[in-house]
Amino acid sequence: MVMTVAIVVAGTLLTRFGAFLIFPPGKKAPDFVLYLGKALPASVMGMLVVYTFKETVVLSYPYGIPELIALVVTVGLHLWKRNMLISIGAGTVVYMILIQAVFNVPK
Repeated sequence: MVMTVAIVVAGTLLTRFGAFLIFPPGKKAPDFVLYLGKALPASVMGMLVVYTFKETVVLSYPYGIPELIALVVTVGLHLWKRNMLISIGAGTVVYMILIQAVFNVPK
């Protein structure tokens, strides 16, 4: 078990610090890497939205209402505060409260 933890730690450290070794401070990163830095956050958010709503059933109770309310809260907070952590966190909390306390959806 100690060996497994050590390997996971080494892999995590390598991926975290590897970027600083490959692209040292003061040296411009390649254009492709800069493009990925701009394009990937929006792409990941798009994939998360698709993954979140892929199994939403709108033809039976609760008709996708909790998901829709959580989406509106998430988008509204993001447009207001421009902070992904706050908007995604609040949307998740609202969704969990809705499905566990308000709509009482059995999963």
